[in-house]
Amino acid sequence: MRALRRRSRTALALLALLLSGCGMLAPSYERPAAPVATRFPSDTAATPGATPAADIAWQTHFQDPQLRTLIALALEHNRDLQVAVLNIEQARAQLQLRRADELPTVQAGAAASRQPTTAGGISSSYTAGLSITGYELDLFGRVRNLGDAALAQLLATEEARKTVQIGLVAAVANTWLSLLADDALLRLTADTLRSREESLRLVRLKVAQGVSPEVELRQAESLREAARIAQAQWTRQQALDRNALTLLTGQPALPAGAGIAGPLPAPATLALPMPDALPSELLVRRPDVRQAEQQLRAAHANIGAARAAFFPRITLTTSIGTASAELGRLFHGGTYGWSFAPQITLPLFDAGRNQAGLDAAEVGRSIAVAQYERVIQTAFREVADVLSTRETLEQQQAAQVAQAAAEGERLRLTELRQRHGAASALEVLDAQRSSYAARQAVLQLQLQLLQSQVNLYKVLGGGWKDPAP
Repeated sequence: MRALRRRSRTALALLALLLSGCGMLAPSYERPAAPVATRFPSDTAATPGATPAADIAWQTHFQDPQLRTLIALALEHNRDLQVAVLNIEQARAQLQLRRADELPTVQAGAAASRQPTTAGGISSSYTAGLSITGYELDLFGRVRNLGDAALAQLLATEEARKTVQIGLVAAVANTWLSLLADDALLRLTADTLRSREESLRLVRLKVAQGVSPEVELRQAESLREAARIAQAQWTRQQALDRNALTLLTGQPALPAGAGIAGPLPAPATLALPMPDALPSELLVRRPDVRQAEQQLRAAHANIGAARAAFFPRITLTTSIGTASAELGRLFHGGTYGWSFAPQITLPLFDAGRNQAGLDAAEVGRSIAVAQYERVIQTAFREVADVLSTRETLEQQQAAQVAQAAAEGERLRLTELRQRHGAASALEVLDAQRSSYAARQAVLQLQLQLLQSQVNLYKVLGGGWKDPAP
């Protein structure tokens, strides 16, 4: 009796050891070191206690109500975002398929057969029962590792959806700003065109009276046509940006009162200021980095499944039911029975198939590591680019505003000198051209500065957190 108990305990210990080894064939996961510097080139430091960008919902960050309306429309109707959401549902179904393999599949069945006998009669047989066919005891974690890989892919797909949402929010904001800039540039061009047509009329009178040379007339005509060219250019760009915004919002047409005309907003009225961030925050806050890390985890799990293919595979087939020669007596006077058929298989020769599967899984992990590191490097570069761009754009805009003011004053003085006969029409036309170019550059720089504010929100991983109900 003691020997029997000792053997039972030994068998239970061996069984527990095998079960505890389930899933242990996968290599332990360690997050690779980030191949980037610890600080951005602009030497920005994180603000202590500042809210990370990913925790700032877009409804809180963007202040303009018209822009919020457009973003809400895009998040509800944009087809790219809908595809990203459906990809999550597809990945969730794949995960359910993998998880279902961890449990036995119980089937109910019934069968009937009739055949002639040697005595000239007919033999009937009716059976009914429950069966489990080919259930694998996952002692070495093959099925569980495949389930873990599917779970990691599901999480990666959810992060991909967040990346699409961030990009969509930023695209709507940038396109909306471009439309406002188009409208402002069209108004500036229209004012310039009226001014140049008036200048052309005056030059024509002077040339007709022999006061001014014909070269001034040709110069005035050239500037008038340049204004017409610019007007057609900005009209075309406005139509293209409007079409782009319509596509982003997923609507047949932009809603009335969508706020796509008017002056460009000031940076403070467009959105809240963004907190500075250190590179280490990007590793845990940007969805694309989190997506790459989940794909790396899936690659680790695939290695565990590939390793388990080298070990024995135990499958169970069992059934229980009843049989009778008469259908009416199947559940009353039939014969009950059961069967239990475990099977163990061990790969001896497979022409290198299992080894090739393991090699492919290990190479897949190396690819996932390289992709993960590349995503981190790309994220670092995007943030560094936006920070550097904002810093230089602010300096450039200040200088451009000063230049536009100087050119405007120069135009005023040149026109004053012309009225007193101290300046020619060519000097006035040249001053008009320079003033228009400077004012146009101010508007374009203002647009770039506002869009860099939106892009900073995007590259820091903001905008994907949904507000609490």
